[in-house]
Amino acid sequence: MTVDVTRLRGRRADTRATRLSVGDTFERMRWSRPDAVLITALDDACEHPDHRELTVAAADDLANRFAHAVLARGAEPGDVVALVCENSVEALVAKVGLAKAGVTAAPLNPKLAPDVVEELLRLTGARFALVDAESWAGLQKPLAAAGVETLAAIAVGGDAPAPSFRELVGDQPATEPDVGVHGDDIWQILFTSGTSATPKGVMIPHVKTVLEAMAMTGNLTQGLRHDHDVVLGGFLPIVYHVGDITIFSALLAGGRVVLGRRPVPGDLAAAVDRHRITALWAGSPQVVQGLDAALRAAPHLDAGSLTSVVHGFAPLHPAAYRSLRETLRRPIAVTEIIGQTEICCCHRFFLDEHEDLYERSAPQQNYVGLPHPLMASAIADADASGTGEGVFRSPALTPGYYREPDATERAMRDGWFHGGDAFRTGEAGQRIVVDRFKDIVKTGGENVSSIRVEQTLMAHDAVARAAVVGLPHDRWGEAVTAVVLLHEPGGATTDQLLAHCRPTLAGFEMPKEVVFVDAFPEAVGGKIRKNVLRERYADLYREGSLPPGAVPHPHDDRCWWDVASARWVCTPEGRR
Repeated sequence: MTVDVTRLRGRRADTRATRLSVGDTFERMRWSRPDAVLITALDDACEHPDHRELTVAAADDLANRFAHAVLARGAEPGDVVALVCENSVEALVAKVGLAKAGVTAAPLNPKLAPDVVEELLRLTGARFALVDAESWAGLQKPLAAAGVETLAAIAVGGDAPAPSFRELVGDQPATEPDVGVHGDDIWQILFTSGTSATPKGVMIPHVKTVLEAMAMTGNLTQGLRHDHDVVLGGFLPIVYHVGDITIFSALLAGGRVVLGRRPVPGDLAAAVDRHRITALWAGSPQVVQGLDAALRAAPHLDAGSLTSVVHGFAPLHPAAYRSLRETLRRPIAVTEIIGQTEICCCHRFFLDEHEDLYERSAPQQNYVGLPHPLMASAIADADASGTGEGVFRSPALTPGYYREPDATERAMRDGWFHGGDAFRTGEAGQRIVVDRFKDIVKTGGENVSSIRVEQTLMAHDAVARAAVVGLPHDRWGEAVTAVVLLHEPGGATTDQLLAHCRPTLAGFEMPKEVVFVDAFPEAVGGKIRKNVLRERYADLYREGSLPPGAVPHPHDDRCWWDVASARWVCTPEGRR
């Protein structure tokens, strides 16, 4: 190996000794604490009992064997392998293994509609796929149509006529693959819904993930004596979601991860007790409230190990914050963050640092704090109220959207990344998120493209126009809600429209309610003012509630008289 000790610029650190690679995460940890437990799986989050608890050395060996198995099948550095999986030890190890092999991972949500899966497989040019056995049947058509070969089916939640993960790695060597990797190489492509009908593929280089994970470490280790004492509870999607940085954050601190398949409150509470979880990536405030309720319902469970909770998307109601502290019988560090797949060195709002402001403002105002020092954040094109678009610069910023140069140029204009969310500055210089410019509906931990649902509805012959918005919901965070204008009154029923949508939309994309209107509030140019719809129907899912000014139907509790549209409005499940 020739060592260059003369050039000061244009250098490339891509050797094993100097490189920055997600694939080296386990290997570097191996030099300090090889026998420490690294990953613990709940019963449904691993394929084989041998994988239920992996030490650092065992996880590294397994990732190396997967890397060799992929290369032996003919994949080459720079190729793409799709991961159509929910949380499991095997899926997490596979992501690290692909990074070791220099192969780019393209994780996809298994709950996506088959036509979307096929389209994304074609976009990435994936040659191979690792899938979950429980999703096998629904994936065969899109995989075959896109010409993608299945490497294995992780034997969780069902059986499949394909090799299991364990069978795939078989007797492959546990040695490190000899592959050159650079920190700027794209190790995964994560898809974000945005406002387009087709999700965009966010290019994730190694350096982005590592910087974001290191930036998150301080949040997760609050209240601990040593950073390596962190035990992260990972129950939200970490395979196909940017939430994977919380996993790598705990690992890069020298800690361990307890991995669950889904955020079921009772399972989560039991795991905190059994595995002494110290930090929780909760995602939405609803997960925090679910954990609190589960702990209250099972007072024998000990959650005294929990010191930090991180959530996003929306403010936690102050009453819920107080309730959690009462349940734990001590203070706990709760932090709200906001980031995006494209840049996740987040804004951070520490509730205990600004407790008075938080108590006075939430949930009416969504304070998200200040940006992490690794991220420059400005408010562009502010109006008279100080509200403008959040724009960002950071070494952890994505280089762009895969194979979408026009979308990348629009997002990266003027030397800043334009995130599409409306911000303004509030008290004490803390930032407030006012609204989402892109109208994504965030429901149950999933991002739903409103345009995709709208276009599906408008494919029905009876529909003249449709607008889809997210409305507050106690269970889902936001409920996908369709507001529909028909060509002729009575031209279609709610049941007929939902039946029309089911073959095309995934379950989480389906509207929870359909509201019929005679006209839409419009802006200049005829664009529907979705902010008005959100305000008008904000209480639609509140128990027994009606929109402001509405009059209940005297004989049918599913209906009310909507003053704004001057007509009866009916929903299939009634006023809730």
